[in-house]
Amino acid sequence: MGKRERIVRRTDEELRAMQARGEDRSDWKRAAALSEQDVEAAVSEDLDEAGMTVDWSRASIELPQPKAVLNMRVDRDVLEFFRRQGKGYQTKINAVLRSYVEQMSHEKN
Repeated sequence: MGKRERIVRRTDEELRAMQARGEDRSDWKRAAALSEQDVEAAVSEDLDEAGMTVDWSRASIELPQPKAVLNMRVDRDVLEFFRRQGKGYQTKINAVLRSYVEQMSHEKN
């Protein structure tokens, strides 16, 4: 069964009725009572997770570095090109610059 086949649509009225019955919350007590074996069995039965193994022992959280504020002069047509692409144009400019930096770094090595 694909993910699209599991999509359930509800009206606003149905959602409010579910909320009134307390069906809008996860059952954390039930989840906490599951043994490691119960969790592993549930995962192994999920077709979306079949064959997937993840070694979380070496996982790390990498926080992004804050962006630097920069005022710079660029050709008007270059700026307009990026602005025409809509919201996130500054992020795209950063991605282009990052790509250039990475390319140049690889060429030097």
